[in-house]
Amino acid sequence: MTPEKAGFSDAADTVRRARFGKLPERISPEQLVEEQPATVPDPARDTYNSDDWLTRTCL
Repeated sequence: MTPEKAGFSDAADTVRRARFGKLPERISPEQLVEEQPATVPDPARDTYNSDDWLTRTCL
């Protein structure tokens, strides 16, 4: 069956080819990844004294 008999026109074919006639642009891997910190930094948690365990266990 030819396109004219099926009811398709050249204009519709041109519009379809303009929209679907090429592949989409490539996306780089950097655009696919979003980096975020896992948790919010806690200043009270980061005040560890490495000599504190010695003071508590030996005295």
